[in-house]
Amino acid sequence: MNVLGIDPGRDKCASMMLDPTGTGVKNFMGIDPGRDKCGVAILTADGEIKFQRVVVTDELGDVLKNLAAQFEIQIVILGDGTTHKSAAQKISAAGLSFQLVDEKHTTEEARRLYWKKNPPTGWRRFLPTSMQVPPEPVDAIVAEILVRRFLALA
Repeated sequence: MNVLGIDPGRDKCASMMLDPTGTGVKNFMGIDPGRDKCGVAILTADGEIKFQRVVVTDELGDVLKNLAAQFEIQIVILGDGTTHKSAAQKISAAGLSFQLVDEKHTTEEARRLYWKKNPPTGWRRFLPTSMQVPPEPVDAIVAEILVRRFLALA
């Protein structure tokens, strides 16, 4: 799996959480589809991040199969952007079901969340974060936001 940089410590898997009804483990996979790269995040029903990466779009099918084998995925939450149809085919081919979620303004929200999780240091801390661009792709944070939006509606 070719992975583009997003905080490597973020996918350390702790023990799986049970769903609120106690019927089994529930994990939700979020995908922010893109032409060249996709953000992927897996969260529990309680919102705990289990996996978060940016992956090459051409490898999304293999990534889906590997993650589905590693985590019990309840449903895939897919952003409804312009490239979602290709991602939807790969999700279906991996034997997973998906739900489309509006991804309007998620990039801006992901940038704010990035700076909240990774506050600027040195002289950059004096610049408003709204004027700065994160030094790495925020697609995986967008995937996290998509799952959180879905969970808030559920």
